[in-house]
Amino acid sequence: MTLKPSDGADSKLEWIKSSYSPDDGPSCVEVANTVAAVHVRDSKIPNGHRLALARTTWAAFLPYASGH
Repeated sequence: MTLKPSDGADSKLEWIKSSYSPDDGPSCVEVANTVAAVHVRDSKIPNGHRLALARTTWAAFLPYASGH
C-alpha cells in the first residue's frame, strides 16, 4: 500500500464514487481501477492523499467494508 499526494499526473484515472455515498452528501469514497492497483481517495479532497492498494489487498478488504 502506498499513500501519496496527487500531483495531477494521474488525471487519466476514472474515479467511481461509492454506491453508499449520497449524491449530495459530503462524505464520499472514490476508487479507480488500474491493472496494477486499486486507487482510493476522498472525493472532498480530490487532489489530496490517496491509497494505492494491490488488487489482492483490495479484494481481501472488501468483505470487511461491506459488512459480510
